[in-house]
Amino acid sequence: MNPQIDAFVFDMDGTLLDTLPDLVDVTNDTMEHFGYPTHTSDEILRMVGNGLRSLITQAMPQGLEKEAADACIAHWKALYDERGDVKTQVYAGMMDVLHTLKARGKKLAVLSNKYDAGTKLMTNHYFADVMDMAMGEGPVPRKPDPTGLLRVAAELAVPIERVAYVGDSHTDVEAAQRAGAFAVAVTWGYQPRERLEAAKPDAWAESPADLLALA
Repeated sequence: MNPQIDAFVFDMDGTLLDTLPDLVDVTNDTMEHFGYPTHTSDEILRMVGNGLRSLITQAMPQGLEKEAADACIAHWKALYDERGDVKTQVYAGMMDVLHTLKARGKKLAVLSNKYDAGTKLMTNHYFADVMDMAMGEGPVPRKPDPTGLLRVAAELAVPIERVAYVGDSHTDVEAAQRAGAFAVAVTWGYQPRERLEAAKPDAWAESPADLLALA
């Protein structure tokens, strides 16, 4: 039996938003700016999910100094803040589900491994009318550390056992499990199902509408 869920907290990339086309463009434009090789969409897909520094250090040539990564990160952030939503789209059906959850009195939030300013920027752009808050890497460690999810639950004033964390990766499932939240894995995101299955989520969502059964 599913627990009483009073708050739904969402991962962003691959869960709420299909951001990969913009991540590819901004990452490759950053690599080109510094004279580094670019990457295919599939290659960059395998690099995302563990925060911006992880993405950049995988994308740039290996063996460079930390200062080179810092310069790439600063350039990437500037580009993303300027045009990180050119190709990004909300997954089909997601907005209707969010509005329905809100109408049912549920608290809604975003917790992402995207840097905090970018997380807030994208949340305000796409979900300002439904999300109660958003948090990214910076103020809290990146997932699977449970600190961010615990802090979101506290700010929403919802007991962690009544929080569902919805994400598309094993990292999201692990963060939920370590925090004591209800882990929901979505199948439309960026990670293969078999890797999610190995993480043993509490529930699955084959489409956004499946989340309504938890509400």
